[in-house]
Amino acid sequence: MPLRDHFRPPLDQLMSWDGVHGGWPMKIVDHLGPRLPGRYVAAPHIHLGSSIEVAVATFDRPEAGAEPFAGPDEGGGTATATATATMTATWAPPKPTLAIMADVPKADEYEVRVYDTRRGRRLVAAVELVSPSNEDRPEHRRAFVTKCAAMLAEGVCVAIVDVVTTRAVNLYGELLAMIGHADPMLGHDPPLISAASCRWIRRGGTRVFESWAYPLELGKQLPTLPLWLAPELAVPLDLEASYEDTCRALRIP
Repeated sequence: MPLRDHFRPPLDQLMSWDGVHGGWPMKIVDHLGPRLPGRYVAAPHIHLGSSIEVAVATFDRPEAGAEPFAGPDEGGGTATATATATMTATWAPPKPTLAIMADVPKADEYEVRVYDTRRGRRLVAAVELVSPSNEDRPEHRRAFVTKCAAMLAEGVCVAIVDVVTTRAVNLYGELLAMIGHADPMLGHDPPLISAASCRWIRRGGTRVFESWAYPLELGKQLPTLPLWLAPELAVPLDLEASYEDTCRALRIP
């Protein structure tokens, strides 16, 4: 069955594109499951909004003889007060050199992650479904390609599937530009939609960047990409089968 345009009429009036993007990752997991060796597990991951995650651990271990900080409700005065008569006042930072109204970049994530359970649930592969919010602003595009480049640098195989027809952007091409590579497939006029599987692998004493990239066309079938779990182990990422299962589940003709 052919690839549909889920971002324009008439299909976008029948089912929003995010219905397809929301359901597709689980269908990809369904198709990957029987093909994955026992030590590997796949799971969908959908995150709407900011993709920034911060983990901070605070350990409060006051030194012997030191008075713990007390907040205003604990009778401790202000943060700039001295703890003892001999302690100098808390350092006050200067005013910022720049203060502007700005939003934290927010973009949606639709992906599938594959983990190696014998290596502490190590991430070994990721399938990234490009959303319109990944392409709508320069900072979103940078965030997306930076994330993919960081995973590749850690030995993770990254598949980028872009079926967004309303943005003249090719994030696979921007990823290659970021890491200093080029793909003849893109040419001077990169395809509007495409699918690619990428990895870095060490051969001898050299790191080699490999990709399997295909332009996509509306009305044509989606390709099968190799999803690498280890240097010599790949499983087929059957985009066509998982996509059609998604459309059938959502009753998209």
